[in-house]
Amino acid sequence: MTQDEILHQLRADLTEAFETPKCRRCGCLRDTLLTMQEVAASLGGSESEALRADIARFLEGMEAIRYPCLGCDPCYPANAENRFLTAAEGILSLPVVQRASCTFEVRTDVSWPAVAGEYLVLDQCGTVAVSTLASADLPEKLAQLRPSGLAIVGKTETENIGIDKVVKNIITNSCIRTLIVSGQEPKGHMAGQALLSLWENGIDEQQRIVGAQGKRPFLRNVTAQEIEQFRQQVVVVDLIGCDDAERIAAEVANYAQEHLCSCQSAPSRGVPVTSPGRLRAKPPSRPLKLDRAGYFVIIPQPENRLIIVEHYDYRDRLLHIIEGEDARSLCATILELGLVSQLDHAAYLGRELMRAELSIRYGLPFVQDGG
Repeated sequence: MTQDEILHQLRADLTEAFETPKCRRCGCLRDTLLTMQEVAASLGGSESEALRADIARFLEGMEAIRYPCLGCDPCYPANAENRFLTAAEGILSLPVVQRASCTFEVRTDVSWPAVAGEYLVLDQCGTVAVSTLASADLPEKLAQLRPSGLAIVGKTETENIGIDKVVKNIITNSCIRTLIVSGQEPKGHMAGQALLSLWENGIDEQQRIVGAQGKRPFLRNVTAQEIEQFRQQVVVVDLIGCDDAERIAAEVANYAQEHLCSCQSAPSRGVPVTSPGRLRAKPPSRPLKLDRAGYFVIIPQPENRLIIVEHYDYRDRLLHIIEGEDARSLCATILELGLVSQLDHAAYLGRELMRAELSIRYGLPFVQDGG
């Protein structure tokens, strides 16, 4: 295929995604458009110019993002990006696109694990790590069995940031020699298959896991050196689809016998790892500014398990009444209606709505913070 043919197909695929209503409210399409915008900026020709115009029009037409990813199958934006990158391989010279929103911090001032997440650490000197993919209750079941040699167990629900974190935590513990991938695959993401592909094949120049079948198998937070360290340090064992905690525990014990760690209390670190800095949160230095869009009165109704939100202007005229059962849907509706115009007001509203939801759930008193 020629460059023009590749870009023409990409334009058709992005148009299909944009014309799907749910995609216009999803982070998948937004992220794909931003990525392709940077790619198109590096290419010349009339088809590239048309692509840039399409992307600008699509970004302008995006609605308020209501969800980062719905887990759709098929995912039109991801399919568009993956088809483009596959077709462009060896034909187009593409920039590596780094999304700042995908970064996370590696902790160097505290004990392992280096990257924060929902993990259970049993033995820092253990030689086996276990990913349970999307099986959320499996880590606790496995931890209760306490198989000898189990260092850490936790979920891996995405084929990008989730795997970034697996790599970081393994290479910062030199004791770990085996990674068992178990549990059920996350719908559409295929994080388990991506982990196996990473171990077997590595990544290409675009930081895409070679052979991965998930929606967005791009590793933006690990270096090529870190990935090679991961591939050399561990053996990845395929138990995808297995939810039997006792069977997994037996496999942990078996593999632990093959590698015994000599450390006594804290594991030694492997290669140096990259990380953005950590910022310490501070109390607000100024009171909440008045939002020109108005203000809200939040009224929990425990007897109906509803939260009533009244929206007023600054002449105290009631403009809207919104009801819902949870903070998430109320926030989404308020943002979709454009009733908030300031970030600090949106943050305040989200916090107060969550407090109202918890007051209903646990029978607690609720007094709205004046901001």
